[in-house]
Amino acid sequence: MTDQDLGRVERIDDTVHRPAAPWTAAVHGLRRHLEAVGYEYAPRVLGFDEHGREVLTWIDGESGPDGWGKVVDDRGLIAFARLLRDYHDAVAGYRPPATARWSTSTTAEPFGDDRVVCHGDFGPWNTVWRGDRPIGIIDWDHARAAARLHDVAYALEYAAPFRDDAECVRWLRYPQPPDRRRRLEVFAGAYGLTDTAGLADAVLTVQEAGIEAVRRLAEQGQEPQATWVAEGYLDELRSRVAWSRANRHLFE
Repeated sequence: MTDQDLGRVERIDDTVHRPAAPWTAAVHGLRRHLEAVGYEYAPRVLGFDEHGREVLTWIDGESGPDGWGKVVDDRGLIAFARLLRDYHDAVAGYRPPATARWSTSTTAEPFGDDRVVCHGDFGPWNTVWRGDRPIGIIDWDHARAAARLHDVAYALEYAAPFRDDAECVRWLRYPQPPDRRRRLEVFAGAYGLTDTAGLADAVLTVQEAGIEAVRRLAEQGQEPQATWVAEGYLDELRSRVAWSRANRHLFE
């Protein structure tokens, strides 16, 4: 097996073999907590293979590009929001070691009702579906200690979505331009929020932080961020923030 092969995610039978990273130990601790509390929507940790790659259970279903179409109608949007809330509730009692290293930070600030270990990359592409029912969350590399609002805002960027009409119709599976304010309200209500005030600002904050995170990971040589930056992806991210600022009235 070549070094290039070892850098790829590979499915072998009912397992997934993924390259380990400096934050893998912290993510494994999180996943083991989820298993211990009976949370069924995250892959289980099986250890490491002979090449040092982490080995996880495979969740069979639709994900990646197929996930976008699943959140277009209200039923899928509501299920998507409830999946996130169920995860946050499952992890609420978890207290990782103070030295735990995540992809973006260490566990420094104290935990409370609002601060948990967030998934960090909760988007339609990282949700596994069977029909119209979400059955799993994958790709936990960007888990981090943060306020629950971080995951909510991150998800809303893609589920509201904070994208222009052309992209919504051409790429995100919408039959027509979405009513973004209503979708934000539906997601927030399904998650359990009683007020949508400040959510648009929270999305902008997460978008801006995402630019810095991609830049920093690229400087560390992490993939795919290094390739993204080399291909000019930071300019695309900055354009998205500019669109969100110019069109925030669509969400409020």
